Amino acid sequence: MTTKKPAKKAAASPRRRSAKAPVYTATNEELLHFYREMLLIRRFEEKAGQMYGMGLIGGFCHLYIGQEAVAVGVQSALKEGDKMISGYREHGQMIAIGTDPRAVMAELTGRSGGVSRGKGGSMHMFDPAKGFYGGHGIVGAQVSLGTGLAFANKYRKTDNVAVAYFGDGAANQGQVYESFNMAQIWNLPAIFIIENNQYAMGTSVARASSQPDLYRRGESFNIEGRHVDGMNVLAVRGAMDEAVAHCRSGKGPIILEMETYRYRGHSMSDPAKYRSKEEVQKMRAEHDAIDRMKNMILKAGAMDEAGLKEMDKEVKAIVSDAATFAQECPEPELSELYTDVLV
Repeated sequence: MTTKKPAKKAAASPRRRSAKAPVYTATNEELLHFYREMLLIRRFEEKAGQMYGMGLIGGFCHLYIGQEAVAVGVQSALKEGDKMISGYREHGQMIAIGTDPRAVMAELTGRSGGVSRGKGGSMHMFDPAKGFYGGHGIVGAQVSLGTGLAFANKYRKTDNVAVAYFGDGAANQGQVYESFNMAQIWNLPAIFIIENNQYAMGTSVARASSQPDLYRRGESFNIEGRHVDGMNVLAVRGAMDEAVAHCRSGKGPIILEMETYRYRGHSMSDPAKYRSKEEVQKMRAEHDAIDRMKNMILKAGAMDEAGLKEMDKEVKAIVSDAATFAQECPEPELSELYTDVLV
């Protein structure tokens, strides 16, 4: 009796690119703003990683290092009244919307001065005053809530948009497609942002997704999608300008796949043995968003090396102050257990 050899798994097909949005043309002032915001997120997250290692931050902690261009580019295209919602890798997005780094760091350490008064921690930060409706720990759940935020905007007859961030892993969740369907049926001003950082926890997109072109996930619902270089803040801003105009003009939802990369593990407890050090080093050397912006600034003559070093020094001082505040701030009173509990 002969035995059949198991069929070889097909290699992932080459990614099919969507029509690209124009890359944003920034002024020198904007280049410096983008650079400073990305640098602040990077330094903040590096400090958070150190504090986690020292035992000052407990529970889960998912860092945004490597993905800074997405949050900064997205936020720069929004206006007052627009709404955002995210998953559990939201520290960088909180910094990008202008939340006080002290309040973000104090939330990480579970202190009363935290943006959620120390009760949300790393995964559940909220700042509705700035239009941010939380980080959410249930994978993909925020997409349905973000669709609800878009519905609220339309119901109130505003021209505001709602942005729902989620990752490549969450892109395979069922409620995401229910949300796509409802958003298109109701013509909602929803921008679905897929932060494709290449690995859903420890599994690469090529292994986990039969359709790795995530911007195409809305095709069966007649939702347009765009593939965006998420390691280039100007490409992110250009795509967001197009998406915002699409939604504000009443054309319904749109999907932006931001192809990005995280340099650290899925969380602080992940040794990331599923990828090589060479892969990470290659991404940092060739595609780092902050280095790319630095080169643009120097080429444009917007600031010299000495000025950029001084900016980094100022940013590090802000982060150091936030870390000190987060350690010295008192823990929440026991009575806080009963506040913000809805029945």
